[in-house]
Amino acid sequence: MPENKFGFTIEKKMDDGSLARVGVIHTPHGDIKTPAFIVVGTKATVKSLTMDQVKDIGVQILLANTYHLYLAPGDELVKKAGGLGKFMNWDGPTFTDSGGFQVFSLGVAFGKGIGKVAVEEENQEDTETDHGALAKIDDDGVTFKSHRDGSLHRFTPERSIQIQHNIGADIIVAFDECTSPHSPHQKQKESLERTRKWAERSLAEHKKLSVLSLDKSQSENADAPKYQALYGVIQGGKYQDLREEAARTIGAMDFDGFGIGGSFSKDDIGTAVRWVNEILPEGKPRHLLGIGEPIDFFYGIEAGVDTFDCVSPTRLGRNGSLYTKNGRMGIKNKEYVDDHTPVDKDCSCYTCTHHTRAYLAHLFREGEMLGSALGSIHNLHFVVSLVEQIRCSLLDGTYDALKEKILRDYYQK
Repeated sequence: MPENKFGFTIEKKMDDGSLARVGVIHTPHGDIKTPAFIVVGTKATVKSLTMDQVKDIGVQILLANTYHLYLAPGDELVKKAGGLGKFMNWDGPTFTDSGGFQVFSLGVAFGKGIGKVAVEEENQEDTETDHGALAKIDDDGVTFKSHRDGSLHRFTPERSIQIQHNIGADIIVAFDECTSPHSPHQKQKESLERTRKWAERSLAEHKKLSVLSLDKSQSENADAPKYQALYGVIQGGKYQDLREEAARTIGAMDFDGFGIGGSFSKDDIGTAVRWVNEILPEGKPRHLLGIGEPIDFFYGIEAGVDTFDCVSPTRLGRNGSLYTKNGRMGIKNKEYVDDHTPVDKDCSCYTCTHHTRAYLAHLFREGEMLGSALGSIHNLHFVVSLVEQIRCSLLDGTYDALKEKILRDYYQK
């Protein structure tokens, strides 16, 4: 195996009954102070922003999407470029998902508006009808049609790991079956067993490729390759028995860390995630996949989460929905057309220190590209800074006061 340059140090654990902790994830491309928000750069880019702008915001680590990079420009091309970081000119840590959620989106969720977290009635269940689904899952893997040109492709656990090795992120993820939040217990149980088997296969392929990579570097008298950490994924929907079973089985495997899948109600983040983290090995990092609203950070951190990722900050920012300490602002609204104050007077981001609400309203109303960039900068600064504030408050003992203030002001409660 390559020299292990990945690790996790816990600096402080809370003694108030919560699972919150402060730590540092060590990677070949730098340390990540946790809790931390991982910014999503789906196609090796944070839409509308340069890497210098991303770095100036205070971003520690970027996440890219295996499915999308596989389709374009291709994982072999990314490997030839020197890996994900060099390809996009980012010298910090990087993370790739397995492609499992995108396959879910093309399959059971296709055309139904179903995401990772339930936002509809709890008793709603997904049906077996495909309605033109672009993905078919079997016990060995997934066959899917590209959303780009309809061409046919297949992912197996082995293939997902091979692609992620080519992309070369510091942290990669085992291939899993992402289920609908509305799936019944039996369906979730069957999926859980499939994910367990895929986790074993992903781990075996990762170890094989790591050994081959080391052997090749030694034969070429090159430096040993940088270690890629592999995270296992915990699924199980909203069901406590399945979540706990997944935590025991996946947690016992030789993964470097763990990703916690959604498929539960947002109201259950504090409970469903805690079920898992009370069982997972304490000394390994835990990542909550695809969660990024302010209230989610508090509930997730209290339940033992170390890192989060979500597309919402940039997606909302590109569409003129801006985070402020008093909730979201629709900058295209008429009330801001002649408002010559910053988006948030207490915000230190580039957008707020250089431009006014009136200017942003003008940009968005006219469809100017700069609006998307400035909106993204502000929203990313908001969430990255918020999680950093939470980290500092855990260290200095002011967490409860911070939580009360943020949630009161943001949600007007």
